[in-house]
Amino acid sequence: MLSKYCKLLFLIVVFIQVITSCSIFERIVYIPNISQGNYLSFNDIAKIQKGMTKQQVIYILGTPVFKELFGQHIWYYIFRQHIGSKKVKQQTLILFFNQNDILISIKNNNNLR
Repeated sequence: MLSKYCKLLFLIVVFIQVITSCSIFERIVYIPNISQGNYLSFNDIAKIQKGMTKQQVIYILGTPVFKELFGQHIWYYIFRQHIGSKKVKQQTLILFFNQNDILISIKNNNNLR
């Protein structure tokens, strides 16, 4: 009779330990790397300069992920990377154009060089 209670108590302790140690399983379970958006390389961003046309920017960086809904004078290049169970990294580059489609301002949220 005592043996049944010891086994039951042992199973309860093991079950509680398994339930509370889920962080161990995060390292064991495979989590794929996920990359989304425009990959922003330092060399490509260095090529972007004020005074360029939209076509020149597209040639260097590709088409933007998102354009301003009304007017299309602001382009957003966003790259998100989720590597395994680590924090998500996001890089954002915002380009501002005038009415003549000439680049007038560059906002680099992650100091990409």
